Amino acid sequence: MALDLDGQEYDMIVKMKKHFWPLIVVFVAGLLASRTLIFQKGYFNMHDDLQMMRQLEMEKCFIDGQIPCRWVPDMGYKYGFPLFNFYPPLPYLTGQIIRTIGFAYTDTAKILFAISIITSGIGMYFLANEFFKKQGGLIASIFYMWAPYHAVDVYVRGAMNESWALIFFPLIFLFGYKVLMGDKKQVVTNSILLSLSYAGLFMSHNLMVMIFTPFFVIWLLIWLFLSKFKDWKSKLISLVTSGIFALGLSAYFTLPAVFENDLTWLKSQLIGYYDYTAHFVTINQLLFSRFWGYGPSVWLEADGMPFPVGHIHWGLSLIILAVFSTIFFVSKKKKNDALYTTYYILLFLFVMGWSTAFMNHVKSTPIYQALPFLALVQFPWRFLTLVSFAFSFLAGATYLIFDKYFPKKSSILTIVLLVSVIAFNWNFFLPQGGKMGKLSDEEKFSGEAWQLQLTAGIYDYLPQTAKMAPKAEAKVIAEVVDPKTGDLQRDTKVKIYDADKGTDWLKFTVEGDASTVRINTFEFPTWKVKIDGKDVKEFVPQNENWGRMWIEVPSGKHIVEANFVNTPIRTISNYVSFISWLGLAVYGVIQFRLWKKK
Repeated sequence: MALDLDGQEYDMIVKMKKHFWPLIVVFVAGLLASRTLIFQKGYFNMHDDLQMMRQLEMEKCFIDGQIPCRWVPDMGYKYGFPLFNFYPPLPYLTGQIIRTIGFAYTDTAKILFAISIITSGIGMYFLANEFFKKQGGLIASIFYMWAPYHAVDVYVRGAMNESWALIFFPLIFLFGYKVLMGDKKQVVTNSILLSLSYAGLFMSHNLMVMIFTPFFVIWLLIWLFLSKFKDWKSKLISLVTSGIFALGLSAYFTLPAVFENDLTWLKSQLIGYYDYTAHFVTINQLLFSRFWGYGPSVWLEADGMPFPVGHIHWGLSLIILAVFSTIFFVSKKKKNDALYTTYYILLFLFVMGWSTAFMNHVKSTPIYQALPFLALVQFPWRFLTLVSFAFSFLAGATYLIFDKYFPKKSSILTIVLLVSVIAFNWNFFLPQGGKMGKLSDEEKFSGEAWQLQLTAGIYDYLPQTAKMAPKAEAKVIAEVVDPKTGDLQRDTKVKIYDADKGTDWLKFTVEGDASTVRINTFEFPTWKVKIDGKDVKEFVPQNENWGRMWIEVPSGKHIVEANFVNTPIRTISNYVSFISWLGLAVYGVIQFRLWKKK
């Protein structure tokens, strides 16, 4: 039976076939960078060794019906924690799909890391293909996946959320460009794709949004300038609408994370070890050293952690700009639109790459002092994400040089370049020791490993009601205490029984004389406590250093219940996100029906 295709559908199929083999190469290169993650059993040591724990807590929320997940029951030494009220959830939401398929927690974490590598390469391919042809897209993609800092994020730091942020950088640049310069018939589709990409970045890494957005704005201004501001009002409306929609899609997380962070000890993440002044990197570390270690970031070259930009990455950036500058300034066709446009794109990427590399160095301190919010970055070497993005994108222009001066050998030279960057960085893309260690879910969630995860990162989002982090695990849900000293009342006639708890609720029965009961859960807006169905006011007395909830219970037999409910900002943000996603779904259904009818 013959297919009856219209012109647009035929063009789509042709484009898909055109990209088939390059994407196969991108996928294989991504598999090679993820080889131990995908093909070896076990797990590996990393700095942020809470990936499985966060996934476990997300799963408990889903099972318990706490959607969206905000409060987790086990972290914070089992006193609970508003983790996903502040910690970007997208990787773990995706991980829950993987878990539902049946993968172990160890495998889920590794698959999520592998996804971050491979999909970042796919996004970069489509971005660079717009400017540097298929082979240029291939070069940029593989340079991006095999950038040394990508290996640091995955195999050294275990920075799941930061590695996921790298997925969205090229997508945001791509769809921002298409909104401004693409087919007007596709402007709504491109605007929605831009919204989804930015929402993905919002829900992957808050700080990456902060340091990436200024460069994205410059990227947009460049295209407005190159288009001579043609139809700039309608384009600006499309961009603003897209930005608002992105915020709407991610509002359930973004708004509480912004407006409620003063409820925690967030500022504790900006002092001591987390002060940015302790983590600048030397020029040798950035540009020349081949050192590779798995230790911590400390003062200057005493680091046990590597911070290379990548010799081939930064070296090629200099060569590319030198070649294109020469072509541009000696060309007799200065008004050549293609050359003019390409040169300004490359100049922007060059400046972006080297300026963000500069932000890693101690000489950039005046900039941090002039812009105090940059202290939130904590580690200046986070800017290596942008360095890797800019230099990898820039590397795609190498193919234009090959194609212009060595047309018959351009394919061979492209292969040589790709093999070189993979071979040069091959040993970076390995866990410590070169292979996975033997570790099962059961071992990770028991014994000393479990205890370490209960307390790890406890000050990250410790509620302000706690003067200090707890020194012991919560063994029981509630207990009777002396109202003056807080000591346990062991000889009391009051009994607490039928105690049970979920992720965002707990209940128990109290029977006996009037008593003061301490609930072993952090007080945090807004836990609501009821006795026999009637609201009571929980409190945190002066002698309570760990910020737990206390209540007064009258004599007799009473049922006590506590539930973690939404503040107004959480409720509003939930509705905004629900309406945004519902609107997107309705639009998708309408478009599908139009396509089907057509």
